[in-house]
Amino acid sequence: MTKYIRRAAGLCALLLVALLVNAARVQVVQAPSYDRNPANRRPAIARYGQPRGDIVVEGRTVTGSEDTGGQFRYERTYLDGPLYASVTGFASQLYGTTLLEGTEDGILSGSDPMLAPLPLLGGLTRARGTGGSVVTTLDAAAQRAAYEGLDGRRGAVAAIEPSTGRILALVSTPSYDPGLLSGTGPAASRAWAGLNAQADKPMLNRAVRQTYPPGSTFKVLTAAAALDSGVVEDVDEPTRSPNPYRLPGTTTRLTNEIEGCEDASLRYAFTWSCNTVFAKLGVDVGLDDMTRTAANFGFNDRTLRIPFSVAPSNFDLRLDRAQLGLSSIGQFDTRATPLQMAMIAAAVAGDGTVKKPYLVERTTSRGGATLTTTGPRILHQAMSASTAQRMRELMTDVVEKGTGTVAAIPGATVGGKTGTAQHGVGNSGTPYAWFISWARADGAMEPAVAVAVVVEDAAANRGDITGGGFAGPIARSVMEAVLGS
Repeated sequence: MTKYIRRAAGLCALLLVALLVNAARVQVVQAPSYDRNPANRRPAIARYGQPRGDIVVEGRTVTGSEDTGGQFRYERTYLDGPLYASVTGFASQLYGTTLLEGTEDGILSGSDPMLAPLPLLGGLTRARGTGGSVVTTLDAAAQRAAYEGLDGRRGAVAAIEPSTGRILALVSTPSYDPGLLSGTGPAASRAWAGLNAQADKPMLNRAVRQTYPPGSTFKVLTAAAALDSGVVEDVDEPTRSPNPYRLPGTTTRLTNEIEGCEDASLRYAFTWSCNTVFAKLGVDVGLDDMTRTAANFGFNDRTLRIPFSVAPSNFDLRLDRAQLGLSSIGQFDTRATPLQMAMIAAAVAGDGTVKKPYLVERTTSRGGATLTTTGPRILHQAMSASTAQRMRELMTDVVEKGTGTVAAIPGATVGGKTGTAQHGVGNSGTPYAWFISWARADGAMEPAVAVAVVVEDAAANRGDITGGGFAGPIARSVMEAVLGS
């Protein structure tokens, strides 16, 4: 009898082990596939069953959560939604998450294992913690100055702290209210359809996801390449630059809109933006050195994240000499994001290094404990320190006596470069207005801010555009805001 009891007990133990193994298989091994199953609503219910963590700007939360009492209980809300939409993105029960709401979703939703009640077991128990906070690098005054300066026109602003790479402002207009996409009702669906139907594309982040021909602002890079390669040794010596300049191997002749560009010095050509001088300089520097310099400034980088992805800026690697001449003045297929052009201005303002731009200062738990931090990191040495110093002199000349005087700020040294980017068949499109700049308060050890501004729908008065009449005042107001804070 005892033998049969032992056998029965052994069978029961075996069945129990089998049940435990199967439970572990379902709950651990197959759990991800069940979580991804569209028919499983439990993760979504749990996700929206508690308030979402907040995104913070200078100690002030710009996001919130509203208790609706429904199945998806908490909906995302936004304070000054259009002002920060190009940073926060949206968190929608219907359409998912974008920008910081997307890249930092683990922290904000509480699903990151670091926020689990039992962190060491969080991966096994899959317990959801309370949502944490994402503290940004933004300067609130600079962000508002950029947004109000654009005044709803199609365009974008990016501002960086040169010494660290901290992003101080990131604005794209026209903008939208991300809160309109919260919830699961018909209002959110109508808002989604309406936003996607608008010709101005308010949900397009022009600061990091749109590339433009940079026009004459690209001459900063060409000048740096000419100085570092030794093609130009003295910025005040005449260059051998004819006016007009015939592009090599073609009958196309480049001209200028101002006098004095023939054989002009680099200083004069930069101050007054002589196309002929810089096209020839690019050809003289050569494709290898130009592409190397462009890469060192950040062009053709498909890996840049801030933490959300940035569209790669383009400088073609295969160009004939005529195409190289046009590319060297920011035309042909050369294209850049406003963030990329701010990185160029920041490299000049600093010691010639390109710092990795970043938007998240740190992440914290709901109680304020720091989870992760971000610090300065050098991406590339774009130019030598001596070349950076000479470029600062050239950019300062533009603001003090050249095409960028509108950006001058009392009590500060400001360097800048205006640009007009033509586009369309036969340059028939309205030119884009560009301005890139940096500012250092008198008495300060290093510059406080570098800015890039592009205005897409500038009026057709080309004189205003090339003189910084559209983008220059916006850049100045952003720099003033940073210097003031």
